[in-house]
Amino acid sequence: MNIGFIGAGNMASAMMKGIKGHPVGCFDIASAMMKKAEEQYNAKTFVSAEDLCAWADLVVLAVKPQVLPDAVNPLADVLAGKPVVSIAPGFTIEKLSSLLPQSRICRVMPNTPAMVGEGMIAIAEESTVSTNEMCIIEDIFSSVGRVVTVKEKQIDAVTAISGSGPAYVFMMIEALTDAGVREGLSYPVAKELAAQTVLGSAKMVLESEIHPADLKNRVCSPAGTTIDAVAVLEQRGFRSALMDAAHVCAEKSRSMGK
Repeated sequence: MNIGFIGAGNMASAMMKGIKGHPVGCFDIASAMMKKAEEQYNAKTFVSAEDLCAWADLVVLAVKPQVLPDAVNPLADVLAGKPVVSIAPGFTIEKLSSLLPQSRICRVMPNTPAMVGEGMIAIAEESTVSTNEMCIIEDIFSSVGRVVTVKEKQIDAVTAISGSGPAYVFMMIEALTDAGVREGLSYPVAKELAAQTVLGSAKMVLESEIHPADLKNRVCSPAGTTIDAVAVLEQRGFRSALMDAAHVCAEKSRSMGK
């Protein structure tokens, strides 16, 4: 199946790099982005979005929500009868269907770890693609990470947790790395310690049925070093800051399609 991307930014690049077994192509108004996709991800590039859509069997809308209507309005005819996957936050299936009335719409929220095959991808259950097309889409995205299906009304929450979540995690890794340097470690060693700790901890959560709070408690010995550090994080509002940040992100996502 030929998979075409309208837009070749970070998220599209992550998916183009990760997808295996399907030809990928792209169009982007920035020629440098298309050159990168061609050279690094072996993507076929096109001189216009119309040419890309004519070639593709399935089209992924990977443009910013602010420009999505202007980007797809000229493509309604060439996309008629085709499945279209949108990764734009805020744009509902209903609104996308009004822009592309003759297309079948699948709303998806991936994240950038798809670039290393560890993405988290959520697909809206209410998508209007056929059962067979949904299976193909799930298979395509499974090649770049884990796939779950959710109610469309939950996509904004997905955006806040896994869509934007890598940024929060990168900030934590950066902070832990700086902490290591502050305590006398070299930057490369501190970075590896921080990143592998996040990777290993995430794997423990995914591969066990133990609640994250219980896993945390197993690291905290009575009157030990870890519980003192955890106390500081609680005093500084570590958990509530993350929850508030995710809430603001979800609210922004809800407003973007209006």
